Amino acid sequence: MKFDELEETAKQYAEAEAARQYLMEFRKSKKALLMAEAERESPKLPIAAQERYAYSHPEYLELLDGLKVAIEKSVGLKHQLAVWQMRFETWRTQESTKRAEMNLR
Repeated sequence: MKFDELEETAKQYAEAEAARQYLMEFRKSKKALLMAEAERESPKLPIAAQERYAYSHPEYLELLDGLKVAIEKSVGLKHQLAVWQMRFETWRTQESTKRAEMNLR
């Protein structure tokens, strides 16, 4: 394991998690903007219809695709960091066992 690779992965994870969180919050804003657009087009449109318009709008669906990609990247990097942590703990245990065996001789 190389620490520079670990640091780079941690940085990438932080960036991916920030993007995921941003898109989660922006999704709410996008819905509100699209509902306002629907209301401008049809002022007497009920809230439920505005919401349906927003959720089915191509821009909202595109945002969801981007959110999916961001989540996949974030989760993948998180698991990669966990695997590296497990490898490190395995190495530590092996080294400890070696030291203990040397003391028994």
